Amino acid sequence: MTSGPVDATKPKRAASVFDVARAAGVSHQTVSRVLNDHSSVRPATRQKVLTAMGELNYRPNLAARALSSKRSRTLGVLSTASGEYGPSSSIIAITEAARTRGYTTIVEQTDGLDVASIEEALGNLASLNVEGIVAVAPQTPLLEVLGNMTSGIPFVTLQTWTSDGGVDLAEDQLEGARVATAHLLDLGHVDVVHLAGPGDWIDATSRLRGFRLEMESRGLTPRHVDARDWSPEAGYAAAATIFESNATAVFCANDQTALGVLHAAHDAGVSVPEQLSVVGFDDIPEAAHFWPPLTTVRQHFAATGAQCVARLLDGAQGAPDVLPELIVRASTRRL
Repeated sequence: MTSGPVDATKPKRAASVFDVARAAGVSHQTVSRVLNDHSSVRPATRQKVLTAMGELNYRPNLAARALSSKRSRTLGVLSTASGEYGPSSSIIAITEAARTRGYTTIVEQTDGLDVASIEEALGNLASLNVEGIVAVAPQTPLLEVLGNMTSGIPFVTLQTWTSDGGVDLAEDQLEGARVATAHLLDLGHVDVVHLAGPGDWIDATSRLRGFRLEMESRGLTPRHVDARDWSPEAGYAAAATIFESNATAVFCANDQTALGVLHAAHDAGVSVPEQLSVVGFDDIPEAAHFWPPLTTVRQHFAATGAQCVARLLDGAQGAPDVLPELIVRASTRRL
């Protein structure tokens, strides 16, 4: 008996739970416990199973698991329709943290900041049977609306701490702004201006407040210029006012506006850092490649994303504050 030709186009059989179990040297029940995030699995065993899943490109049947366990193993992420670096980085971090716990994520963006738009977005997530929701709430109106709503689903809000304590988790924006301002003051600058972000963004108001507190703690008068948005164009447009102020240093509310200031300084013949020191905020991947490379404040999105997921899935309370980190490069100098 002879066999026919092999059909090279025939799809390869997908790996099963039993394949993963054999590769990891465990029982298929152990693989199932890992998939269901059972606390009885030892960390070393869990890692062996996860490694085997990766090597075999194993993909669990989420629909079947949801039907059998009555759980969707899905988390929702609610955010405004914003392409800004901070919110988008937070969403990526939450998605990755959820994936490592065996959860998928569904992102629901709302174009409006009114109650009806947010209720619709929450309803869409609820209809998909999500087990919990993380709200990335960068703007004050969104946070205020969320504070007055109940969804019946476990809920965590990711944003800057506010005076009323109404926020679950965040990176300390105020402290990051103080660190950035202190860096300039410690270099001998006293004529420092803050290029502030849009006033309806919580991060912008927190960074402005941190700048003011640090300046006032040194007996100096804080001055700021408002940017119309977070873009390089807004930074470029505001730069003329900064140059006219005779400031020797500027702390920009984000790296994108700092890029605009650097561009404007080049066009105006203002040397950075010889005539003007510039600090940004975020440490976007491109910041090290600005000219000159930008001194900035690095945010740790992965850490806050992991905290959000842990709060939802484990009820973890009292997570340590995530503190931004000053990254000193060539755009600042001592007077």
